[in-house]
Amino acid sequence: MAISSAAAGGTAYARYSYRLRVSSTALAALLGEWDRCRWIWNECVARSKKAHAAGEKCGPARLDRMLTEARAITPWLAQGSSVPQQQLIRDFGRARTKALQDIKARLPVRRRAGLPTYKKKRGADPTLNYTRNGFRLKGGQLHLAGGIVLSVVWSRALPADPTSVRVHRDAVGNWYASFVVPATVHPLPETGAVLGIDWGVTEIATITSDAHDLPHPEFGRKAKGRLSRYDRMMARRRPERGKAASKGYRAAKRLRAKAYQKVARQRVDTGRKWAKKVVRDHDVVAVEDFRPRFLARTTMARKAADAAIGATKNALIEMGRKHGRDIRLVHPAHTTMDCARCGARAKHALPLSERTYTCNACGAKSPRDKNSARVMLVRAGLDPAGAEGVRPPGAWLQEATRARNPLPEQGGEHSNGVRSRPDACDIELCV
Repeated sequence: MAISSAAAGGTAYARYSYRLRVSSTALAALLGEWDRCRWIWNECVARSKKAHAAGEKCGPARLDRMLTEARAITPWLAQGSSVPQQQLIRDFGRARTKALQDIKARLPVRRRAGLPTYKKKRGADPTLNYTRNGFRLKGGQLHLAGGIVLSVVWSRALPADPTSVRVHRDAVGNWYASFVVPATVHPLPETGAVLGIDWGVTEIATITSDAHDLPHPEFGRKAKGRLSRYDRMMARRRPERGKAASKGYRAAKRLRAKAYQKVARQRVDTGRKWAKKVVRDHDVVAVEDFRPRFLARTTMARKAADAAIGATKNALIEMGRKHGRDIRLVHPAHTTMDCARCGARAKHALPLSERTYTCNACGAKSPRDKNSARVMLVRAGLDPAGAEGVRPPGAWLQEATRARNPLPEQGGEHSNGVRSRPDACDIELCV
């Protein structure tokens, strides 16, 4: 289950993904549709470059007219459905508009969305988008425009009628159908408990409640032997420059991709199960708004990547939106230097080797990550258990003390600048 959506007019949409069983006839039809869509995409890239060189505009309306003219004179293109072809032009328009906006805003190159480029036959995985008039569900099967019938593995029922569907193939070769439906909130019973979370590498999540700590499962390290074997297989069969890859090389590459996919799914599954447990047991969660990208430039890059902190944080935020919990993102600056008991700040940053935090002002002593987790509660306007003199008026107590005050209003900005969850959620449900 994942949560990515387009929200219009305050309405949120959820995305449910299902595995597809594709017959040989359906596979040939899907690949044929993708060949047409890929040709249209490349033609849009060429037309937009030509228009830019001539100082002309090349928006979706002009590309739509180009598609109509091309379908009228090209029988091969007219054999396919117009729905995915029109949706591809809209996707191209959005991608190009975003890239031009980033250039106009003078964003750094590393933060810009790149301009659309050509899609090569062997380098781009098929992706077909259908609106409501381009598909229908009948007898448990997915019927696409153009007479394509696909069998869906219904791991769970759709909560509502879908408004659109995306049929795509991953790097391993599996086909999926991703349905967009209106998102619904499934509230959980109130518990009166709050929680603070600090992200790390030794432990993915250190929490004020010991029962909810998330240890590092190290899925990548456990799969290292198998991945190294496939790397050696690919190295022995690597084709010479300018020559096509052999069948054995492609087979080894696919085995390697499947191994990486398994590790990625293990990380997502662990993060989602942990997030569901945290959200089920707590009404308000204060989370460090940690962006782990900078760790890729340190000596901890391999272990940090294996921890998948970003995916775990996203799973927690999405689970909180789904069940109506208050997830508060706390700025991570100086969280390892502040004392959760008296609020004093250390004069120097603690080295990573120092795992115990000792406050020079009040003498409080606790594990470094546990202190940071309590700091999250203080900054979010909550009260960590045992913290004296820092309790905001009307704040919620931690799980050990059980506050009786009602929950604060959700959404918007808090007085201390902490961001709470938005009203319109962006949900993607991966099944």
